[in-house]
Amino acid sequence: MSDPTPALADPAVDGAAPAAEPAPEAAVTEILARVQAPEGQGRAIRDAATGDVVGRAPEHTVDDLDAAIARAKAAQPAWDALGHEERSRLLLEAADRIDAAAEALARLLSREQGKPLNGPNARFEVGACSAWLRTAATTVLEPQVVVDDGEVHAELVYRAVGVVGAIGPWNWPMMIAVWQIAPALRMGNTVVVKPSEYTPLSVLALLDVLNQVLPADVLIGISGDREVGARLSSHPDIDKVMFTGSTATGRKIIESSAGNLARLTLELGGNDAGIVLPDADPQAIAEGLFWGAFINTGQTCAALKRLYVHDSIYEDVVSALGALAQQIPMGRGLDEQNVLGPLQNRQQFDIVSRLVEDAKARGGRVVAGGEPAPELGELFYRATIIADVEDGIALVDEEQFGPALPIIRYSDVDDAVASANRLDVGLGASVWSSDREQAREVAARIQAGTVWINSHGGVHPMIPFGGVKGSGYGLEFGVEGLKAVSVPQVING
Repeated sequence: MSDPTPALADPAVDGAAPAAEPAPEAAVTEILARVQAPEGQGRAIRDAATGDVVGRAPEHTVDDLDAAIARAKAAQPAWDALGHEERSRLLLEAADRIDAAAEALARLLSREQGKPLNGPNARFEVGACSAWLRTAATTVLEPQVVVDDGEVHAELVYRAVGVVGAIGPWNWPMMIAVWQIAPALRMGNTVVVKPSEYTPLSVLALLDVLNQVLPADVLIGISGDREVGARLSSHPDIDKVMFTGSTATGRKIIESSAGNLARLTLELGGNDAGIVLPDADPQAIAEGLFWGAFINTGQTCAALKRLYVHDSIYEDVVSALGALAQQIPMGRGLDEQNVLGPLQNRQQFDIVSRLVEDAKARGGRVVAGGEPAPELGELFYRATIIADVEDGIALVDEEQFGPALPIIRYSDVDDAVASANRLDVGLGASVWSSDREQAREVAARIQAGTVWINSHGGVHPMIPFGGVKGSGYGLEFGVEGLKAVSVPQVING
């Protein structure tokens, strides 16, 4: 997986990737020593799989945040003045540093977040960080001539916004941080990053590697609580907020940013639907369906979370997915053979447990899983396939964000499309068929920011990505992603 971009475009990864040579544990210890709180201070961060203490996160305050924003604001004009070519050079050098530290970063990530090293997981995520950084560094955003009629010449250009506040999630903490950081830095902004309280150490470690190359105060990490996050989105010197997380928190950010009129990019919760048309081959699509739902043990905003299957092939699809769910290895992330890990935190474990128990009580048929796996650890939940459920139950209508996939039977494709569109979310969706043109016709009727054909959840650094409805607004990646962290300016004359 030396080049993660093709794998990211198709998360149906075959089992465990060849293991890289393990970095000495001393490399992880060295990074932690630079980023964690001094001995006896900070908040303990525990291994999601074992409960062991990974390290101690700094507990920055609102005052610390205010000081960081002031430093970032002071550093921004000089960073912007370097120009695109020099900023790109530094970002490419930073990507090289990520590659050099990749194994240590992946091992820290695996311990803190819980995801295994192999498969579409920790090594995959760290590889994606350098891939996205390189793409942002080399993507060209040309001025656009909007009028040139002999009398008027008008160009649309894009300038730096200023200081960007980046608030990240715990599910893909490093990769999503780079999604926010890379285009913002490329366009001449400085960035203040507030990682999730659940996974601060891996993000701070990533920033430490990047800051080996970047000028001082161009990129600053602040590890704090929700009060710090609220202050970041409302601070008068924050010009842009980028947030990935829940819809509920996204609404709070919209409210808190009203005072400073900060520009927003919000990638919020999803409850992605997949529709399997009657001409699909159950065996051919089973692995793609499985990884569309269970990548990162289901803890992905754009994962497949409710699957509608035509009655004529329903049992075949259910059976194929059940067989996969029972055979995919789950366990501690540092064990090389595993490709599914624990839920990252107790709150999410309880949500998955509640939704599955409710589905069982309402007549859902457990095809695989359906219960915790306490022999593996406190936060492990077996990969679960539940059939014979309907719209309206909690497991279908609520975002489970974990390893449990409900499968719903349908007989009319119009009903399946209506079901896919009935919820107030629209991050992603997918259509599965042997007839690509037919699939595209159905896809065009689905209300989602991205609709995949015969895959689900794959992202690419040059393909714009964003949601509709309650899944947020704004685009990331590629040229559109650069525009999103800029302010447009018209040069007329």
